[in-house]
Amino acid sequence: MGDHIGAERKSPLTTYKEAVDWINGLIPFGIRPGLSRMEMMMEQLGRPERRLKFIHVAGTNGKGSTCAFLTKVLLATGYSVGTFTSPYITKFTNRFQYNGDDIPEETLLDLSNRLRPVVDNIALTELGSPTMFEVSTALAILYYAEVCVPDVVVWETGLGGRLDVTNIVNPVVSVITNVGLDHTDILGDTLQQIAMEKAGIIKPGVPVVSCANQPEVVEVIREAAQRNRSTLYLAGEQFTYERLNYESSMQSFHYAGPFRSIDIEIGMKGEHQIANASAAMMVLEVLRQYMAFVMDDEELLQGFRNTKWAGRLEEIGTSPRIVLDGAHNPEGAETLVKSLPQYYKYQSLNLMMGMLLNKHHESYLKHILPIVDTLILTEPDFRKKMDVNKLLEIVEQLKPKYGKPNLQIIVEPDWRMALEKLKLRTEEADLGVVSGTLYLIADVRGSLLNLSDSEKGW
Repeated sequence: MGDHIGAERKSPLTTYKEAVDWINGLIPFGIRPGLSRMEMMMEQLGRPERRLKFIHVAGTNGKGSTCAFLTKVLLATGYSVGTFTSPYITKFTNRFQYNGDDIPEETLLDLSNRLRPVVDNIALTELGSPTMFEVSTALAILYYAEVCVPDVVVWETGLGGRLDVTNIVNPVVSVITNVGLDHTDILGDTLQQIAMEKAGIIKPGVPVVSCANQPEVVEVIREAAQRNRSTLYLAGEQFTYERLNYESSMQSFHYAGPFRSIDIEIGMKGEHQIANASAAMMVLEVLRQYMAFVMDDEELLQGFRNTKWAGRLEEIGTSPRIVLDGAHNPEGAETLVKSLPQYYKYQSLNLMMGMLLNKHHESYLKHILPIVDTLILTEPDFRKKMDVNKLLEIVEQLKPKYGKPNLQIIVEPDWRMALEKLKLRTEEADLGVVSGTLYLIADVRGSLLNLSDSEKGW
């Protein structure tokens, strides 16, 4: 038998920290597209994913918010809900939620010990070791299928769709929030290519809901739905939404769908959140019409009103006023620029940003620069961070054309020092904004709220 049973002999992980370190220790295996390792893991665990009802959510922006609306409304209407999201904002356990609460640390430890021999055995095959994200996804499936068994699991893709690890499941509804240019190094650099990856979550006969609006993207999604004989519910066609009003704390819109119309109020800021809430409403309507879900309107509307999502136009502190927003791609920047003057009055706008390495920061900055008075460039505390001087080079190139004449630029690689400078700069009448990668938002948020057990990552 030789050494091949070495996988079985390792002493068990004994603490939550050991379990998280073991999972994060798989990070060097990177993101390796394809589902073969995932298939093998599920096979060896007895196919637990087949026992659950998933709502599978893909898209460039708005996935997290759409998952938040679905979770909150389903909980408000009496259903138990598992929510699997990434990356997490404060703690590793955030990604595996049941009824709004994180997975208990000891449960994560138990499940890690169950998974470890399976992972070690697969590592000995020609497929190589499962990645960190694959193991996290398998852990989520085990948690939902065997420990808490929710009525429905809100299931967010990690990257893309077609080859994403989460695509191992066969959902009851698929959602593609929208399609924009992000992760182009992995998903392709045209909207059509990215749309084809996202549309890869569409499964035979499973209805799909989408708020995508670019003609070339809609065409890709429509073709994939037809090929799979899936009913497509597309914003602007099968359902529509129209903003009614917005005040500082609430905004309302009129939703009209194939089954009924209703006015909905949400506490999340920004016009884009109306699109996300409408997509969530369309999904809930599909569950009601075709899967016998029963939802009381009063509870449903309460769920929408009470949905919050960290790091999306989130105001923290009043003196100085600081808003966090995880806009990190061109579409996110455009939305942020449109939303800030709608919700805030300010004399000067001071913006601190840090990014990960990838290609589209020029178009992000083209949107942002025209509205900024002071720009503070920093680096997220993360392995794939973009060097602050490289970011400065892009800003210097774009500044003559897009920047305000008196734009001030501060370069501070240490995000903690950068945050202090932002606070000092932002006077009573001003607004401070922290934007860019969610890894930076997670740290800044932890610091502003004094969250001591803030961890972060994929």
